Amino acid sequence: MTSQPGGASGRPSIAATKTLDALTATRPPATSRRRNWGSLVWWLVFLAGLLYFFVPLYATFVFSLRAQPEFAAYANVFDDRQFVASLFYSTAIGIVTIVTSIVIIVPTAYWVRLRLPRLRPVVEFVTLLPFVIPPVILVFGLIRSYSGDPFPLTYSDFGSDVLLVAAYVVLSLPYMYRAVDSGLRAIDVLTLTEAAQSMGAGWFTILWRVIFPNLRVALLSGAFLTLAIVIGEFTIATFLARPAFGPYLSLLGRSRAYEPAAVSLISFGLTWIAMGAISLLARGSRERIQVAGAR
Repeated sequence: MTSQPGGASGRPSIAATKTLDALTATRPPATSRRRNWGSLVWWLVFLAGLLYFFVPLYATFVFSLRAQPEFAAYANVFDDRQFVASLFYSTAIGIVTIVTSIVIIVPTAYWVRLRLPRLRPVVEFVTLLPFVIPPVILVFGLIRSYSGDPFPLTYSDFGSDVLLVAAYVVLSLPYMYRAVDSGLRAIDVLTLTEAAQSMGAGWFTILWRVIFPNLRVALLSGAFLTLAIVIGEFTIATFLARPAFGPYLSLLGRSRAYEPAAVSLISFGLTWIAMGAISLLARGSRERIQVAGAR
C-alpha cells in the first residue's frame, strides 16, 4: 500500500497548513497589488493636475502683488469705471445669448429626438461648424451682410448688439446643443410626451412644464459654458466695436503692468462663483430626472 501525504485520510498535515497560511499572509493577491498601483498612479495624476492648475494662479497672484502698495492693482481695477461697465455689458449680452440659445436649441433637439431621429447626424454636424469656421470669418461675414440694405444693423448700437448676440449664439451651439442632448438622453421623452398629451397638454405646455424642468441641470451647464465664452471672447466684439470685457482686458494689458493679472484672477473668481451657483441651483433636480426617466 502506498502512503498518502498527510495521513491515511489524505488531509494536509498541521505543518503543511501553517506553511500554506504563512505563504498566503506574506504574498498579497495580484488584484490587491494592482489596486495599490492604480491608486498610486491616480494620486500622482491628481497631484500633477493640481500643480498644473494652481501654480500658474499662484504665480499670477504673486505678480499682481508687485504693485506698490500691495493690492494696489486690485484697487485700481475696482476704481476703473470701464471695468464695471464692460463686465456688466458682457454679462447682459451673455444672458440674452443664453435665453436665445435655449429658445432655439431646446425645441429643435426635442423635436429631432422625438420625431426626426434620422436628422440627428445632420443637426450635430451643423452644430459643430463653429469649431471649423474661425470667429474672424464669422464677424466679417456679418459685417458684410448687414452693413447695407435691407438690414443696415452695423450703423446703430442696437443693431451691433443684435449681431453680437447672433454671433455668440452661433459660437455656443456646440456646447449648448450637446448639453441639451445629454439631458434629453436621461429622460424618456416619448413616454413623457404621450402622458402629457393624454392629459390634454399642448406642445408649448409640454415644453414648458415637462421638458424644461427635467433639463434644468443640462441647461445650467450649457448656460455656464455660454457665459464663459461670451465674457472671454475678443475678436467679434472688437470688430463690432462693442464695449465688451474681452477688448477691455486686451486694452488694459497694453497700458498697465499689474492690473491685467488682477483682472484675470477676479474673472477666475467670478467663474468659480458662477459654478457654485449652478451647483446650488441644480441640487435636487437629478432625482427628478431619475424619476421621469424610463424604467
